[in-house]
Amino acid sequence: MTKTIELQYFFDPFCGWCYASAPALEGLAVRFPGQLRMMPSGLFFGGRPVSSMADHAWRNDQRIQSLTGQQYTERYHRDVLLAPDGEFTSAPATLALQALGERDAKLEPAFLHAVQIARYIDGRDTAREEDVAKVAVAVAGENGIDLTAEDFAEKLRNDAELRRRTLDRIEASQGRMNELGIRGVPQLVAMIDGKPTALDGEILYNGPDRLIAAIEDLTVTA
Repeated sequence: MTKTIELQYFFDPFCGWCYASAPALEGLAVRFPGQLRMMPSGLFFGGRPVSSMADHAWRNDQRIQSLTGQQYTERYHRDVLLAPDGEFTSAPATLALQALGERDAKLEPAFLHAVQIARYIDGRDTAREEDVAKVAVAVAGENGIDLTAEDFAEKLRNDAELRRRTLDRIEASQGRMNELGIRGVPQLVAMIDGKPTALDGEILYNGPDRLIAAIEDLTVTA
């Protein structure tokens, strides 16, 4: 008998360890495209000056790079973390993920990876609606959806209903984490025939092969 699979991935676009799990997530999106559920936690949705935590963030980023191999560039350090008037908020990126997902849920993991690359590699300030909109429009275009960056940025700034739906989704994700008794992100929970299994955090940082094998094992043993 075929078992039902749902993969609940809890994350925040500005979470460095979520960026570390990006290769594994990319593999999941290919192997289980209809079973992957993106669960934004809202960890960094609220804003603060980036200067208040730039040194801490860079030290953490360097540790992630040394442990996982995920790259953080000096351009990101200079143009994002050291930006004199920069803000640290994942709100625009989370709103964009919601907006794209309302068109096609399969755009969500692709956008998350693209916005991480834009920030950590290209040094673009993805706390700004304009930069996030450009990433979103590019991801949509690659999937046959024609959007304009100006209109999308305006939506991120001023669409009250989009913000309400996004906050409702964050609240649902946080409620689900409480139900499961899990804390922090990233987290991946495999629901096999409705039974939850939290995958060990370390397995998220070593690419997709081991993770996919572990999930497929669960479909046999669950």
